[in-house]
Amino acid sequence: MDTHAHVIGTENYVDDRRYTPTPASADEYLAMLRATGMTHGVLIQTSVHGTDNSVMLDVLTEHPDMLRGIAVVPANVTDRTLATLKASGCVGIRLNIIGGGGIGDGLAQLDRYEAICRELDWHIQFLVTPAQLLATAPRLRELTVPYVLDHLGDVDVTDGTASPRWAAMLDLMRSGAWTKLSGAFRLATTYPFAELRPFVRELLDVAPERCVWGSDWPHVAFWGTMPNVGDLLDLLADWAPDSAQRDAVLAGNPQRLYGFPPPPAVP
Repeated sequence: MDTHAHVIGTENYVDDRRYTPTPASADEYLAMLRATGMTHGVLIQTSVHGTDNSVMLDVLTEHPDMLRGIAVVPANVTDRTLATLKASGCVGIRLNIIGGGGIGDGLAQLDRYEAICRELDWHIQFLVTPAQLLATAPRLRELTVPYVLDHLGDVDVTDGTASPRWAAMLDLMRSGAWTKLSGAFRLATTYPFAELRPFVRELLDVAPERCVWGSDWPHVAFWGTMPNVGDLLDLLADWAPDSAQRDAVLAGNPQRLYGFPPPPAVP
């Protein structure tokens, strides 16, 4: 399963966006899944569309068995909107603290988002910098709903694994956080991104049951050499040499987190 990707429309971009993207269609995304042998995907509302989740919802509605979604909503979102999101296949809320996306300071409204997720049996997904993660760690430990830290906690590889910011990430993982083994091309320099290996292996040591993999397709707001998704998937062979652990990251763990049905039993 691919647990982190975006579909992007041709209009309705927020004025305060950090970038103007190239549109990315559902057909293109599904073609990528087929090419890499993946059967399910999770779409994350992209920041350029703000709280207008309509592009993502259209795709989810067309592929209810194959896809799930993570929405972006204002703190004063109505119950009616939340019911529509849930019925369409959304299973969580994303707070993009780095890039905004129309919700202002989501951390300041964390109590409200936590209450929404507790009521709907959803989780919260955070995109935060390492410094924000360190500052927010005490509150995150108190969350009463599951939560996911995007892209390895946006780790700064130049800090090293002994840094207080990485120690906070590991402590959160030990105490119940989830993370996505994604965004390697954003965090390190040259494939196969050897600088990341010790960080990923520490995550897999402390919480192998709460790590999932994501392509981050179509790699928005990235201006380096565009990665090949197959190459990113191949990194798991190095990061998780044990095949059972890879199976958990790619199938068992995301199945639990996103509510996909279990595969049919083999006769």
